[in-house]
Amino acid sequence: MARRGKVLRGIGVGALWLVLVVLAAVLGVVWWAKATSAPQVSGDVILGGLSGPVTVNRDQWGVPHIRAGSDEDAVFALGYVHWQDRAWQMDFQRRVVAGRLSEVLGEPALAQDKFLRTWGFQKAAESVLPALSERSRGLVGAYTAGVNAAMKRGKVAPEFRILGYTPEPWREVDSVSWSKLMAYDLGGNMDDEVLNTRVVQRLGEQGLDEVTAPYPADGPTILSGEELAKTGIQPGTGLNTATLPASALSALQAHLNAARELGLQAVPGKGSNDWVIGGSRTASGKPILADDPHLSLTSPMLWYLADIQGPTLKAIGASIPGLPAIVIGRNERVAWGVTNTNPDVQDLYIEPADASFSQRQEIIKVKGGTDVPLTVRESKHGPVVSDVGAADVGPRVALKWTALQPGDTTMDAFLGLNYAQNWSDFTQALTTYIAPSQNFVYADVDGNTGYYAPGKVPLRDGWDGSLPVSGDGSREWTDYIPFECLPHVYNPADGLVVTANNKVVPGSYPYNLGNSRNWAEPYRAGRITDLLTAKPEGLTVNDVKAVQLDTVSLVWRDMKDTLLATQPAGDLSRQALELLRGWDGNERADTVPPAIFESWLMHLQRMARDELGNGTTLNSLSVLKQLQADGELCRDEAAGIQNCAAQLSASLKAAVDDLSARLGGNPTGWTYGKLHHVASNHRAFGNVKALAWLFNHGAPTSGGTNTVNVARPEQDTFNQTHGPSYRQIVDLSDPNKSVYIGSLGQGGNPLGNHVSDQQPMWIAGEYLPMSTNAADWGKVKTLTLTPQK
Repeated sequence: MARRGKVLRGIGVGALWLVLVVLAAVLGVVWWAKATSAPQVSGDVILGGLSGPVTVNRDQWGVPHIRAGSDEDAVFALGYVHWQDRAWQMDFQRRVVAGRLSEVLGEPALAQDKFLRTWGFQKAAESVLPALSERSRGLVGAYTAGVNAAMKRGKVAPEFRILGYTPEPWREVDSVSWSKLMAYDLGGNMDDEVLNTRVVQRLGEQGLDEVTAPYPADGPTILSGEELAKTGIQPGTGLNTATLPASALSALQAHLNAARELGLQAVPGKGSNDWVIGGSRTASGKPILADDPHLSLTSPMLWYLADIQGPTLKAIGASIPGLPAIVIGRNERVAWGVTNTNPDVQDLYIEPADASFSQRQEIIKVKGGTDVPLTVRESKHGPVVSDVGAADVGPRVALKWTALQPGDTTMDAFLGLNYAQNWSDFTQALTTYIAPSQNFVYADVDGNTGYYAPGKVPLRDGWDGSLPVSGDGSREWTDYIPFECLPHVYNPADGLVVTANNKVVPGSYPYNLGNSRNWAEPYRAGRITDLLTAKPEGLTVNDVKAVQLDTVSLVWRDMKDTLLATQPAGDLSRQALELLRGWDGNERADTVPPAIFESWLMHLQRMARDELGNGTTLNSLSVLKQLQADGELCRDEAAGIQNCAAQLSASLKAAVDDLSARLGGNPTGWTYGKLHHVASNHRAFGNVKALAWLFNHGAPTSGGTNTVNVARPEQDTFNQTHGPSYRQIVDLSDPNKSVYIGSLGQGGNPLGNHVSDQQPMWIAGEYLPMSTNAADWGKVKTLTLTPQK
C-alpha cells in the first residue's frame, strides 16, 4: 500500500486528474456502446416476412431455443438471432469470401483481398444458389429475410462504429459463401504440393518421406478391411511431376501467407475427433455419439449453439452464423458429427505456352487509398494462382479444386441432415455433398450406427497428386469416386467407429483417396480407441467426456526413451531431463514436464529449416522417424551438428534456455500454464494493442501436440490457437440428456453478457445441456417475433 501511495504522489495531482478523466471517458464510451449495441432479447417485436408468431427463448447461457409454426419462420428467426449476436462476424466472413477487407481495414488487407479474388471464392459461391433444391432455396430466402429484419432494428456492433461503416443488406449468396472458405480451411493440399516441390528440388523424391513421414503401416484406419465394400478398379499411382520454377514457388507462397493471415492454414496436429459407440458397448444399450471439431479459436467463436423447432425441422447443435442450418448436432431421431477426411482434391497445373486463358478485371477498393485493379486469369483447370495480381508475369500455374467447380450442392446436404429420420435419409442427403469431404458418424434412437465419407474425390490415372503436374492434358482427372464406393459402414460388427483425421481405409480399398502422407498422425485415433476399448461394455456419457478431455501424450510415449538418453549440455538441460523422468505424459497446465517437452519438441520440429527455410515445421511422426534412423535432417553443418545425438543435445539446450528467459532460471517453476494459453483473438483487432484487451480472450489450458484434447502450442508463442472449437456428446437413449459446449460464448459483442461465459467451462471440461426441454434451460429471456399485419 505504501508503494502504491508513492507511485500516485509521483504521478502528480494534475496527471492523476487527467488519468481519471480519460478513465471516465473510456467507461462512458463503453457504457454508451453497450447500450446502443446490445440486442433486444425479451419483449415483443413486430416484423415483416413472418407467416406466424415465433418465440425465441434464450437460456441462461444465451442459447436461443426457437419455436415456430413453420420451418421457414424458424429459420427466419435463426437468421434474426445470428445477426443480433454475431453481426460483425457475419459481415467479416462475407467480406473475406468476396475479397473486400481492404474497404474497411485499408491497405494492410490488400494481400488477402488479392488472394481471395484470384481464387474466386465469391464467384464459386454465386454458382451455388441456382443448383440448390426448392426446399433449400426457400430456407435460404427465409434466413436472409431474418438477417435483414434484425439489421433494420438499428443496433450496431462496436466493430462497425470503430471502423466507421454501415453493413450492407444481407443477400442470399451471403448465406452460402462462407462454406467456400471452410472448404479451403479443411479440404485442400496446395500447401502440401508447394512444400513437396521444395523438398524434391532440395532433397530429391526420397526427401518426401523424411519431411512428411508416411502413415505407419500398422496405424489405425477408420474402416477395417472387413468393413470395406470392395468395389471399383484400382487406379495407378506415381509422382510424374512437372518443374516448378522458384518464381512460381514464391508467388504460390504469397497466397499461402495471405491465407495464414486469415487464420486459414495447415498446422501440425490440427484436426478433429468424432466417434460413435454402438449399444452393445454402452450401459444404456443405445448408441453414444461424440464430436469435437478442431479449428481456429477466435473471438467471437466460429460456432453458435442453437435449438430450432418447426413442424418438421427439429434440430439442435452447432450452427455457423451466416449459414441457415445446424452443421453438427441432432434432431429428435438422428445425431451426426464430422471430422475432416482430407482426401487430395486440389491439383496445381503448370500451363504450357500455348494454353488459352479467360480473364476478368477486379477493382479492389482500399480505405484511405486509391483503388487497386486486379487481372485474374483462368485456364480450363481453374484460376491462375501464380500471377499475384499481375498477368503475363512468370510461369502460369493454375489450380483445379472441387470446391471451385460450379453448382456446389453441399448446402442441400446439411439442410437434409437436419431433416433426416433414419440412415436412408441420412445417406440420401449426403449424395448432394461436394466439399470439403468429411467423416460423418451417425447414430439414431433405434440403435443404429454408421459412417460415411461423402464429397467429390477426383480419380487420377497414373499419378497421385502430391506434386504439380503439366497442364498439357496428360494428367487430367478422369472422374470422381462414385458415391456408393466412398468409404462407409452401417452397424459395424464391433460397435465402434473412431475418426481423428487418420487414414480412412486400408490398402484393400480400390480407389486412391490420397498418398500415404495425406493423413494426420495416428496418435489421437490410437489413444481414443485404446480408451474406449479398455471398457468393452457399459460405457456412459461420463466415460466419453473423459476421453474427449484426455491430455495424455502418445508422442511422449514414443519419444521418451530417445529423449531421456540425450547427453545434457549444461546444468539446466540436466535438471530438465530429471524433471521429465517418471513423467506419465499427461500435459496438465499445473505441471512442469509438459513445458519442457513441448518446448523441446518445438525446437526439434525446426530441424529441417536449414534445408527448406524458416517456415518449415516437421510433424511429430517425422521428428520421431529422424531420431530413430539418425536421419539426414538432424544434421546442420552451419551449427556444427553432425548427427541426431548432437541435435538432441543442442535442441534441449535451446529449449531450456528459452524457458529460462521466459520463466526464470529455476526449472521447478516452469509450470506449463504460465506459457500455454488459449488465444481466442479477434480477427480484426486481435493485434491492435489499444483494443486487444477488449476483444481477445485467453486463459491457461492443458493438452498439447496430438493429445486427444488437442492444444498444440504455437511455435515461438506457446499459444493455443487451434483446438476443440465445439464439443458434443449425444446420448441416443435419451437425447435430452445430451451435452455440448462452445469454446468461448454465444455473444459477439465484447461488452455483452455471453461473449466468453462458456470458456471457463470449456477449459474445465464442463458441458451445457443439449436439451430441447425447457426445464433444462435455467432462467429464460423470451423474445416474441410477431408478423406484421
